[in-house]
Amino acid sequence: MTISLSDHETGARYEGDYGKDLAALQDRLERIQAAHIAYGQRSVIMLEGWDAAGKGGIIQRMTASLDPRFYEVWPIGAPNDAEKARHFLWRFWTRLPGNREICVFDRSWYGRVLVERVEGFATEAEWRKGYDEINEFEAQLAGSATNLVKLFVHVTQEEQDRRFADRLDDPWKRWKTGSEDYRNRAKRQDYLAAMEEMFQQTDTRWAPWKVIDGNNKKAARIAALTHVAERLEAAVPMTPPERDPAVVKLARKAFGYEVND
Repeated sequence: MTISLSDHETGARYEGDYGKDLAALQDRLERIQAAHIAYGQRSVIMLEGWDAAGKGGIIQRMTASLDPRFYEVWPIGAPNDAEKARHFLWRFWTRLPGNREICVFDRSWYGRVLVERVEGFATEAEWRKGYDEINEFEAQLAGSATNLVKLFVHVTQEEQDRRFADRLDDPWKRWKTGSEDYRNRAKRQDYLAAMEEMFQQTDTRWAPWKVIDGNNKKAARIAALTHVAERLEAAVPMTPPERDPAVVKLARKAFGYEVND
């Protein structure tokens, strides 16, 4: 099915009990992380989307209950000189999770076919080749038992402008906006064309896209966390591990522990 961003612009309010439902999702994600740790799983959660779409707020709530020893958030900006000297995927390979780990990418390798394409940082030959390279990279992740969840957070121009204004008005949020936001805003139609082709080329069976309507922040957070939880619960063993008999024996000797189910 073709992905159309215009299908994700209602901005409908979240009708449930946001606080209660968010806490329940964070509990699910905490158990999912425990399953990663217990069974040696590894997962990548990747977010793309417009500036001010709410990616950071989603990530903040997604990771709020996680053990920081077993996850990493990678904010992806422009490549440095060492990264430019290598294949564009090199800096992402070096940030992939090991066993028991979850890595969250705030922007990603899709910069090749989005910002690098639109802003002219990659030649047409390079960004067109990028589709196959990205699909092969994601297939390699799947083939090496690394779970991948891809989210795209969408907002309308009107909502994005309102959030830009809010950031300028709030003295403690002004750091979040800069000239690049307006450079990108001026080329929205070019970005929309790049996004449309990106979805057509990279919405694969092994790495499907999920578009999140970001026009209402609370609804977007619930939708994003729900999708991540559902995808990972289907991918990792969710049966609680058995007690280690050796640890049970130690606990019994140390303080008289008795099994209590």
